[in-house]
Amino acid sequence: MRDVSFGQYYPAESFVHKCDPRAKILFLIVYIVAVFLSKSFYALGVCAAVFVLMAIYSRVPFGSLLRSVKAILFLLLFTAVLNLFFYEGETVLWKWKFIEISKEGIYYTIFLAARLFLLVLGSTLLTLTTTPVSLTDGLESLLLPLKWIRFPVHELALIMSIALRFIPILTDETARIMNAQKARGADFESGGLIQRAKAVIPVLIPLLISAFRRADELGDAMDARCYSGSKVRTKYKKLKFGWRDYVTVLVGAALLTGVILLRVYTIGVIG
Repeated sequence: MRDVSFGQYYPAESFVHKCDPRAKILFLIVYIVAVFLSKSFYALGVCAAVFVLMAIYSRVPFGSLLRSVKAILFLLLFTAVLNLFFYEGETVLWKWKFIEISKEGIYYTIFLAARLFLLVLGSTLLTLTTTPVSLTDGLESLLLPLKWIRFPVHELALIMSIALRFIPILTDETARIMNAQKARGADFESGGLIQRAKAVIPVLIPLLISAFRRADELGDAMDARCYSGSKVRTKYKKLKFGWRDYVTVLVGAALLTGVILLRVYTIGVIG
């Protein structure tokens, strides 16, 4: 569980780390839209090339990015199996009762797996190169127009930031509880799926209690520092767009434009 990299920050002196958090959030939104608009492997290849470029300029090890896929590995395999056996294609390669494997189903399965893979990697790159505080400031700044309709922008940004910060804390807490349970004779690896699920129950109860305790301590700490939400609050560090941010936004715009052109002038994943 310590290999989960989503929500963790990787400190480095890089082009991506020095970008404004608003620019990185906007780029991620454009990147996600581009991945969803892709309907061919050519478009996904463009998205993958842009991601690799950003990963290189972030100086984040590719191993840290790839470890984030472990969290969705079961979902990835489950989706792949469903599409592989139940996708109705024209060129049937194997069939048994209502289950069939077709050439189009194989292409579509690989395409969906690659799309989900790129989405997770893009989101992980944002959290690895942006501190929770900077991410909160960026989200609050982008959602600032919603204050005209009395939307709690600052509170929402703070909740999202705390949730991201608690991901690595809870993973470490889970590993600590599991090690303590193993020292008392607990077995989490042997047996079938149902037995393993029952073995996890003694871990969930202390983990839930620990999460509530940490939340209560955090609330007391915020009260002790006279935290009052978004009322009469100033910024110690004001966000400013620089040349790196304009380059990032232009790269995102070029990516979206290229994917739209490929969507219009190329054939889909299954022809």
